[in-house]
Amino acid sequence: MTGTLVIGAGQAAASLAIKLRALGYDADITIIGQEPTPPYQRPPLSKAFLRGDLTEDRLLLRPAAFWADNNISLLLEETATQVDVAGKTVTTDKSATLSFDHLVFATGATPRHLPDAIGGALGNVFCIRGKNDVAQLAPQLKPGKKLVVIGGGYIGLEAAAVARKLDMDVTLIESQPRILQRVAAQETSDYFRKLHQDNGVNVLENTPIQGLVGDQDVSGVALQDGSVLAADLVITGIGVTPNSEIADAAGIKVLNGIITDDHCRTSADNIWAIGDCASFAYRGETIRLESVGNAIDSGDCVAANIAGTDTPYVPKPWFWSDQYDTKLQIAGLNLGYTEVITRNDAAAAGLSFWYYQNDTLIAVDSVGDRKAYLGGKKMIETGISPLKSDVADVTKSVKEIMLAG
Repeated sequence: MTGTLVIGAGQAAASLAIKLRALGYDADITIIGQEPTPPYQRPPLSKAFLRGDLTEDRLLLRPAAFWADNNISLLLEETATQVDVAGKTVTTDKSATLSFDHLVFATGATPRHLPDAIGGALGNVFCIRGKNDVAQLAPQLKPGKKLVVIGGGYIGLEAAAVARKLDMDVTLIESQPRILQRVAAQETSDYFRKLHQDNGVNVLENTPIQGLVGDQDVSGVALQDGSVLAADLVITGIGVTPNSEIADAAGIKVLNGIITDDHCRTSADNIWAIGDCASFAYRGETIRLESVGNAIDSGDCVAANIAGTDTPYVPKPWFWSDQYDTKLQIAGLNLGYTEVITRNDAAAAGLSFWYYQNDTLIAVDSVGDRKAYLGGKKMIETGISPLKSDVADVTKSVKEIMLAG
């Protein structure tokens, strides 16, 4: 074959392929995916899908027939094992050798697991990354069972919320001084800590673990202070590692992901990287964005470039999290913030936290305030930085703040 070959079958790969066809690209498109399922959404896995509120067919990004109807080949349950940059070929574990004009890494990331030496291989220890993870976990979520969640990031908090709604006994452990420390300000952490405590979660911060205990299945979590928390099951949410090994082995430059330039190109000609596996420059730092928005936008960017345009990638970060009946929406990226302004619009039942780097607005965390999220997102993307006093003044609407900025 020639055309475009994609390693990985998640949101980024799907967005790339869909956009290529929309742009009139008529060469071959082949997607290699390790799972047996066509491309599907991952964010609902720790939310609606885990709760049982979203069926498997609604999880799919497109109906199964879409791919064949649009002449997009899916090689499912297949793994790319080697890339020959000079020969422009990819070898898979099914002994297939596939040639390409353009190769796109959309390999995503893998959850970090607790080491086997401290009990990570015990039964009833779960992480949430793929559909199969939820298929194994969901039957274990039963009223009265003791769940320990290790990790106070969004995945851990979302899982804790689902478990409490199912009337489980939930303890959440975070080794850092506060939950969400890596991704949010103290103000956001404080809000969600209280939300979980009010819903019956035992939140333990600044609490390192020693390991998991049990015979075949986990029975407890040992803390470094010597105490042991009883556990019928454990969910870990301790971060992910980008899947860049195959690119590294092919001689492509990697550093916390596959290094890309401002067009999503790697260090090799006609080879690109998108989504969670790609690292790139953003506001003077090299970062990865683990988000749906980045997967979609970087996929669209590479599609445009493969189709013959000269399109730079301009990240427009956005994220969301559903916990209980609360929706957190995040615009921008708070790297390097120096001050946080709280906008507490009690009349509209809206709360938002506005991150500034000196006098520049760089991010907004919105809790149930969609106007703050949408307005903040637009201001960040258009370079408007409203006065901090205007943001704090809830007598002024977000629209008024934007116009004044």
